[in-house]
Amino acid sequence: MQTSVPVPALAIESVTKRFGAITAVDNVSLEIRPGEVLALLGPNGAGKTTLLDMVLGFAEPNTGSIHAFGETPKRAASNGHIGAVLQDGGLLDDLTVGETIKMIAACHYSHAPVADVMRRAGVAHFVSRKVKKCSGGQKQRLRFALALLTDPQLLILDEPTAGLDATARREFWDTMHTEAKRGRTIVFATHYLREADDYADRVVLMSQGRVIADGSVDDMTAGLQRKLSAQWISETDPYDWAATAGLTPEQVDYDAKLQRIRIATPDTDRIAEQLLATKVIRHLNIVQPGIEEAFFSLTESTGQEVTS
Repeated sequence: MQTSVPVPALAIESVTKRFGAITAVDNVSLEIRPGEVLALLGPNGAGKTTLLDMVLGFAEPNTGSIHAFGETPKRAASNGHIGAVLQDGGLLDDLTVGETIKMIAACHYSHAPVADVMRRAGVAHFVSRKVKKCSGGQKQRLRFALALLTDPQLLILDEPTAGLDATARREFWDTMHTEAKRGRTIVFATHYLREADDYADRVVLMSQGRVIADGSVDDMTAGLQRKLSAQWISETDPYDWAATAGLTPEQVDYDAKLQRIRIATPDTDRIAEQLLATKVIRHLNIVQPGIEEAFFSLTESTGQEVTS
């Protein structure tokens, strides 16, 4: 008996996009499963927005192909299978929030109940406010409501919290989490490391148009140097002790004034066990590397910057 293989929510195969002599997206291939929450992480100019423009059918790749649930991007968008929350634009200042949603709903052959969309997007309490009077967070919620009208299987978010304050950003992601629990596939581009770390099941790192890493945060931080720190309480020279433990001088930093030793190693468990067994330290602390360390480790040679 044969078992059917689920159609990928998004299949990007060997996609390249050039603008004259500039290659914005360089031979990118990705397969995203239904229900996955994926962060497309990279600095400005990494190619994230250009790639998402092609996923949404706004631009065509020079080479390669893109399919959303087995359909071309334009067909998937016209069938309501893809919804998007973009950075800015697309709103009429003199309409109210409610008028905007109803007007766009009327443009669709079929749409979800407007009242339900307003509730899920969190706009019901300011539905009578004119768009020009809305805060940045309220405008993003309105864009989210418009994206939900066709009840899309795939949500594309391009820098959705750019310019929002911390409270609005947290509220926006609380709403996204609710949608993810419904089984919706979410792909979001961001240059905020913390967002990628906190909200994604899977992180794709882009730099200069290429995918340089793809996996979970745990996958990307495996093998990176963890940081161990403790108060040194022994008369033994800490560098001598470190040498007997197989550490190099570059991995050890000792502040004699504070009697504080810091060790960078992927094998902190073994080192900590030896430190404690020989009773040369107290107040031990171990810090795991995060997505920030992984990103800078992978992109240190590109000269690009990213926001933490």
